[in-house]
Amino acid sequence: MKLIIQPDDGLAPILKAIKRGKKSISLVIFRFDRNELEKALGAAVARGLVVRALIAHTNQGGARRLRKLEQRLLEAGVTVTRTADDLPRYHGKMTIVDDRLYVLGFNYTRQDIEQSRSFGLITRDVGLVREATALFEADSLRQTYAPGHDRLVVSPETSRGSLAKFLEGAKRELLIYDERMTDKLMMRLIRDRVAAGVDIRVIGKTGKGLDAVLSRKLPDMRLHARAIIRDGTRAFIGSQSLRKLELDARREIGVIINDVRIARKMRAVFEADWAEATPHKKAEKKERRKATKAVRAVVRSAEVRGAAAARRGGRSRRSRRSGRSGKSR
Repeated sequence: MKLIIQPDDGLAPILKAIKRGKKSISLVIFRFDRNELEKALGAAVARGLVVRALIAHTNQGGARRLRKLEQRLLEAGVTVTRTADDLPRYHGKMTIVDDRLYVLGFNYTRQDIEQSRSFGLITRDVGLVREATALFEADSLRQTYAPGHDRLVVSPETSRGSLAKFLEGAKRELLIYDERMTDKLMMRLIRDRVAAGVDIRVIGKTGKGLDAVLSRKLPDMRLHARAIIRDGTRAFIGSQSLRKLELDARREIGVIINDVRIARKMRAVFEADWAEATPHKKAEKKERRKATKAVRAVVRSAEVRGAAAARRGGRSRRSRRSGRSGKSR
């Protein structure tokens, strides 16, 4: 497995994969404005690869551009399919090149890749590649998708259950990138984790009722990541936020990662981002309250220890006086 970190890695990992492809390329597209990627797909067709593009039926403000993209790709020899319109959005982002799966949190756009914090995962896990291929085929043929792998997280079929289980498994820490978490059931799970002593921090925005969770915003970078790092050993990357619409009503694609190396890299990125991030106004008040409580707790602890030491000292002096009195008798 390999981690893609944006904006650091840019388009290079995707372009490299397409240029090195031997047999087939399958892309799911929601937004797309990278000319060099479009040319690479045409060049892959010219090399004899089977290149397929599954393009969303709509996106906010960009449906006309999607239709123009379809026409250009068709002219280049790409097999183009448009998603059904049964869901409000087909918002997932993934690419399959031969035996490699790329699950992405970012679109194939300059803004997402060069100006935004986001992540992607490259894996050759046979089960995940097979499951992603089955999803691509089902959506291309407008057939029902039947989930068959517990680590490929797909909305609306499995996201709610998979991510709820993932959050519930946290023992020490949850570090979350999310533009806006608002789903009531997920918020309840996070409050339960806080009550269990789990340290939770969010880069992004939290919904109501999460006063105990600290959140910050990136000052100089757009946030386009939906990612969670759990206990520094497991992680999630995908296109779905912890919002009801994205969990239950749209096509979203993500992956749960068991590779400790990947989780540690993501945690290091989060900590660096957190150090640079600034609190939201409400979050700033929460941080101050939390810091005040921590100081008070330290003071109370010191006072308790001091009082206990004083009591022990008093008993010790009385004991010594009693001993001297006994000897004198």
